[in-house]
Amino acid sequence: MRKLLERLERVDRRVIYILMALSVLVPLVLRLDFPIPVGSGPSRDLYDFVDSLPPGSVVLVSYDYDPSTMPELQPMAVALAQHLFTRGDRVIATALWPQGASLCQEALSSVGDSLGRAQYVDWVNLGYTVGAGVSVLRMGSSVQAVYPQDRDGVPYDSIPLLGCVRSIRDVDLIISLSAGDPGIHAWVMMAGDRFGVPIGGGCTAVSAPEFYPYLGAGQMVGLLGGLRGAADYETLVREGVEGPPPGTATPGMAAQSIAHLVIMAFIVIGNITYLTIGRSRKGANR
Repeated sequence: MRKLLERLERVDRRVIYILMALSVLVPLVLRLDFPIPVGSGPSRDLYDFVDSLPPGSVVLVSYDYDPSTMPELQPMAVALAQHLFTRGDRVIATALWPQGASLCQEALSSVGDSLGRAQYVDWVNLGYTVGAGVSVLRMGSSVQAVYPQDRDGVPYDSIPLLGCVRSIRDVDLIISLSAGDPGIHAWVMMAGDRFGVPIGGGCTAVSAPEFYPYLGAGQMVGLLGGLRGAADYETLVREGVEGPPPGTATPGMAAQSIAHLVIMAFIVIGNITYLTIGRSRKGANR
């Protein structure tokens, strides 16, 4: 046992880096799907609220993030699109972050095409707008004033989906997928509190705690927190569905879980090695 520990003590750090890389890559390549139990909580609350809307509802989804937070937020965007399009809901996409408009186009077009949903009829990408909270406030009076045309330059009045939407009061739910500011805070304060539109959200794991006061006060109907929140929603969307659509959050959780186990194993081995070998060496040197 002591010889084994002495060998482990001399392991090249590059071996540790390789093991860590494999613990992340192998689950992603093999697309391992570990069971994701989804109990009561903010993730299920958001899913249940969406599911309680009348089919054909109009949902505004704001893609307030950029590629740096894609691993956590883009799986949420895909799972939400799958849920909304499967129910027959219509999606109006906006972005308070410049690159969010491109990321939402990717999610909505891929999911929409796979489910036979048409741009301008079932979904539209209005694109990025400057002004953050001020723009949200202006949309309370007129969405067209903020977005006279969509991301591709199509005039607002010629888009069939927008015929029944004059202000954000006309949408049934707003969901902000947010990596920071501007994001959920702006939608809660400028749309939810001021115009009474239900607000849901998705955010990175590190920022999730700051939105729990909104949940406790009833200012948000649900929240997806980080990759775990995305995996929760992905799991709920798949329940009872034959041949469920592929997702990236569940394999991501498998990679994250295995990587954490490897780190914990290294910590345990390191402590055992120190306690059995390091202390005896100190005693011998005295």
